[in-house]
Amino acid sequence: MIPDNFPKIRPRRLRQSQKIRELFSETRLSSANLILPLFIRPGKNIRKPISSMPGQFQLSIDQAVKEAAECYKLGVRAVIFFGIPAAKDNLGSEAYADDGIIQQAVRAIKSKVPSMTLITDLCFCEYTSHGHCGVVKSGKDPELDNDATLNLIAKTALVQAKAGSDIIAPSGMMDGAVKTIRAALDANGFKDKIIMAYSAKYASSFYGPFRDAAESPPSFGDRKTYQMDFRNSHEALREVELDIREGADIVMVKPALAYLDIVSAVKQKFNVPVAAYNVSGEYAMVKAAAKSGWIDEEKIILEILTSIRRAGADLILTYHAKAIAKKLSA
Repeated sequence: MIPDNFPKIRPRRLRQSQKIRELFSETRLSSANLILPLFIRPGKNIRKPISSMPGQFQLSIDQAVKEAAECYKLGVRAVIFFGIPAAKDNLGSEAYADDGIIQQAVRAIKSKVPSMTLITDLCFCEYTSHGHCGVVKSGKDPELDNDATLNLIAKTALVQAKAGSDIIAPSGMMDGAVKTIRAALDANGFKDKIIMAYSAKYASSFYGPFRDAAESPPSFGDRKTYQMDFRNSHEALREVELDIREGADIVMVKPALAYLDIVSAVKQKFNVPVAAYNVSGEYAMVKAAAKSGWIDEEKIILEILTSIRRAGADLILTYHAKAIAKKLSA
């Protein structure tokens, strides 16, 4: 409680100039904090618009190389790949093929933009004919086979590492995935490869446009049996702790904007780098509101990304990365 005789001090906030506000800003957003997701598809000279995500495209590898080079010049030092394969099957075999679409993209960008950090998403939903994140047991009530999926996860991690991926990012929320990847990488001479685990990945309605972008909607059911209940927070901390114990170098919260409390709790509890995914639905809502003239798009994006940093995220995966990097470098 403030005593009665405490000196009355005039608030100074209204008299602060912009340069003074910048000097005392508590949260800094840099292009180096941003990771741009790229959707890679077969072909040449392709920039296929994603209708539900204005300004985003499915890119052929040659176009992805150009995009990565432009981002690097703007200060965005990392990209993450999602693949759209030429063909899908029940086991998502192109995910772990030596000539799979992502492996090709990694080699191409590594040769042209060698300083760019390349992150490969490791999940099977884009590659499977059923759209789920692993091996599905057949039967009257089909369900995901966690242990069978781990075998394919190990194979995929190795082909991604051999192709030149710097960071492997398992996103399927399979139990034991991080431990499996760490063991496979270490046993095959890839001890220096980093694992960025989608540790607290919620079963969220904010993912809708992504399924359009990655052509990965499930053909039956949903993913709630292996993604987290959005009503839970303590569970997120348990999941993060498990992944750290299994060997995760970076942990992620997904989505970001509606889960800032989770980002903050993870950052406060664990002494590891934290990533947050500013997902497709969050992106699409901003674009739709801006198109209608209801918001100032640039200011909103800057405020959203800064809020994610303020909550504790060291890295932000965002489709706004290129646009906001231009603003930050201006």
